[in-house]
Amino acid sequence: MSSALSWNPDWAWALPLIVVTLIVHVVGLAVINLRMVRTLSRARDDHRFFPTFVFVMSATALLAILLLAFEAMLWAAAYRGLGALPDGRTAMLYSLNALTAFGHTDLVLAPHWRLMGALEALNGMLLFGLTTAFLYGHIRKVWPVELTPSAVPDRRHRSGRVDRVPLLEDSE
Repeated sequence: MSSALSWNPDWAWALPLIVVTLIVHVVGLAVINLRMVRTLSRARDDHRFFPTFVFVMSATALLAILLLAFEAMLWAAAYRGLGALPDGRTAMLYSLNALTAFGHTDLVLAPHWRLMGALEALNGMLLFGLTTAFLYGHIRKVWPVELTPSAVPDRRHRSGRVDRVPLLEDSE
């Protein structure tokens, strides 16, 4: 029983960090989304839509990586502040290792902080899941409409007129 209670500090630090990083991540993705939708909406009728789409998706992925790196820094700062790791560089490497579930470093936390590392890995799975869903959602929404014309369902009227299927809903 006493060994289970010794993990209370891990939970006390990790759960608020998980909540904070999830909030930061959702807000960050929302900001990225606004810029992405605006850019793609303006380029929708441009004959160079595909290169614009590739550039915007690449920039979006890069911004998502930077967002994840910032969240890893939050965990690293906590490890450093708690004295769980000796310096900032080691804390950042450990945090990136835990967040990505890479698992190939020889770094370990002090025994009484090890559960916190496992909880960061859980946090990483949630953050990467949100990021993957976000990127997939945008690709799925744009790809059939703009890049494979045969997949676009026609909206034909009795008059013979065909309505264009919208690329993105207006977010404004």
